Amino acid sequence: MARPIFSWHVEKKEAPILLRAFLCEKKHVSKRLLAAVKFKGGMLKVNGQKATVRKQLNAGDEVVMELAPEEKSTFLESEKLDFNICYEDRDFLVVEKPAQMATIPSIDNPRGSLANAVMFYYQETGVESTFHAVNRLDKGTSGLLIVAKHRYAHDRLAKSQMIGKVKRSYKALVEGSLPKRDGIIDAPIGRKPSSIIEREVRSDGKKAITHYRVEAQSNSHSLVALELRTGRTHQIRVHMADFGFPLVGDRLYGGVDTHLLHQALHCDKVIFTQPFTGEELTIISDLPQQWAIYMNGMIPN
Repeated sequence: MARPIFSWHVEKKEAPILLRAFLCEKKHVSKRLLAAVKFKGGMLKVNGQKATVRKQLNAGDEVVMELAPEEKSTFLESEKLDFNICYEDRDFLVVEKPAQMATIPSIDNPRGSLANAVMFYYQETGVESTFHAVNRLDKGTSGLLIVAKHRYAHDRLAKSQMIGKVKRSYKALVEGSLPKRDGIIDAPIGRKPSSIIEREVRSDGKKAITHYRVEAQSNSHSLVALELRTGRTHQIRVHMADFGFPLVGDRLYGGVDTHLLHQALHCDKVIFTQPFTGEELTIISDLPQQWAIYMNGMIPN
């Protein structure tokens, strides 16, 4: 697979402008990415001729940028592991991360992560890049995760995510029957002083807002759809536990059910605009089959 090449025509309202300013200010190329293009094997051309960033551009000029190859992190090994690809184009993958698979490896667990699996896929398909996760999921959480195939794609979509233009929806199985069909949980979240992992609702925490809607329920469990207005660590898990309805299988936050070995949380939908084509993408994932035992007999709302 050839390295990504981007081309643009300079509009009359943009000219005259230096190539550096055109790329950084108009096309949102970061200084770090531009340095990689210049010094690590990429290429810049104006009207078919190699150019430096000091080149002055005029209306109608064609600018071409070929990205440099990216070296994978030295600690990130390729590993053949099962995962589903729900969407793919030149710039992005949207994959389904299985529950109990970490998003990235750690020093203690250097193998078995989604990053290891994606690197093997890149190796097989000729993608010269490293692992760029746009969003992350806890190890026990399953569902959709957006992976950028190169640094430029990651930069563009990460900025969209920061201003709320990447939408993610979740489904959770919780213990108990919620009294209200829908609502908003607005409760700040901070680190629990006695733990480096666990979070809790606390007055000095960071603002955290979760919208919930009950889709079905029985006397013992509820299927809840959730959307986040903020992205705090363990936000859904903490909010639902503090609300009195911990996630099934979530032993860290008070779940007592023993059938699942992880929290019953699944990212089932992502919506974002492809920054290079302008296409609005909606990707949907089915609920895990293991949830069926809890959902049999539930009454839809």
